[in-house]
Amino acid sequence: MMNSNKSNQLQMAMLAALLGSVALVGCKKKEEPAPMPPVASEPVPMQQATTAMATAMVNGVDLGNAVGGDMRVIAPMTSFAPTATIYAAVSTGTSNPAASVASKLGAKWTHIDSNQTVHEETRDLTLAGDGVTDFQINRPDPWPPGRYKVEIMLDGAVVQTREFEVK
Repeated sequence: MMNSNKSNQLQMAMLAALLGSVALVGCKKKEEPAPMPPVASEPVPMQQATTAMATAMVNGVDLGNAVGGDMRVIAPMTSFAPTATIYAAVSTGTSNPAASVASKLGAKWTHIDSNQTVHEETRDLTLAGDGVTDFQINRPDPWPPGRYKVEIMLDGAVVQTREFEVK
């Protein structure tokens, strides 16, 4: 009988240990689940997503003494009369034609022989796909003869330079 009594005591001890474990697990404080990040209720429009990835670029510069309705130089030239209005037609584009990019486009006109700035202008633009922006200089008095240049800047950096002459 002794074995049966020890066996019962052992079973009772194991049962008590098991019940104690279950009680401890049941009494354990429930942890709050981690909050989920907010979910956007509306998808980001595709144009906004592509705008961040697009860059503006200057594709070319033509100089002339007249531009058409599309702002392109009618007849490119590098030599001008002292009384001419001089145009720089700047062809621009974006790396993603479907996107628009806010940029600063500028032109700095310099008389090379005297190292003097003749005129400087910057425009805030929103470039979308291919386009043309024209800059111009003129004077009520004739231009001094000599060598000149125009530097085209995109967001403050010179990206194209064209030299020309006034005769």
